[in-house]
Amino acid sequence: MPFSKYLPTKERLKEIKPLRFLGEMIFDPNLWHFNLHSISYAALFGLFCCFLPIPFQMIPCALLCIWVRCNIPLALAFVWISNPITMPPMMYFAYRVGTQFLDQNNQVESIDLSLEWLMAQMAIVWQPLLLGSLACGITAGLVGFASVHLYWRWHLTKYWKKRRQKNEFW
Repeated sequence: MPFSKYLPTKERLKEIKPLRFLGEMIFDPNLWHFNLHSISYAALFGLFCCFLPIPFQMIPCALLCIWVRCNIPLALAFVWISNPITMPPMMYFAYRVGTQFLDQNNQVESIDLSLEWLMAQMAIVWQPLLLGSLACGITAGLVGFASVHLYWRWHLTKYWKKRRQKNEFW
């Protein structure tokens, strides 16, 4: 697989001290291989975690991947959808979704990019932000999961048709 050259080796993983508490569990083949189960759940967890309004979203994502035994590198790539550029619009969208669910008006009148403003506003917006983030994360995760399954099925069908046509020729 062309992606394998970018994945860490077993020896490299053994050198990383923060991963030592996982023991041999980190070497489970499903955490690194690309199969339907592994990549569909990676899409589910990666897209869910990218909407979490917390720092270090990769940690819960990696722990979920280890628990369910799905592809860690792909899940972390999906988490990187939320980056310093995309995070503000994503969180604002999640906040607006949360206000719709709670049937509230937009309580943010103006935006000031400072820590003091953020801390003052968090007391007001935490409920709609959390609810909206969970709703957006679950929705994005399920759409990603279903999309991977549909694409996998489509690709497999296409492969088998091509193979049948090739065998009919001979």
